Amino acid sequence: MGIIITLLIIWLVLSILGFVVKGLLWLAFIGLILFVATAVWGWLKRKTNA
Repeated sequence: MGIIITLLIIWLVLSILGFVVKGLLWLAFIGLILFVATAVWGWLKRKTNA
């Protein structure tokens, strides 16, 4: 579960960086997509282990 939280933090930082730097807007969208995908994957994995 620690790796999922680490990935979520990394994706969140990349998204914020993408929104702050105007030329890196594509990075914000990729970061958001990866953040949502990791969150859903972690949520599903947690449910199957319970």
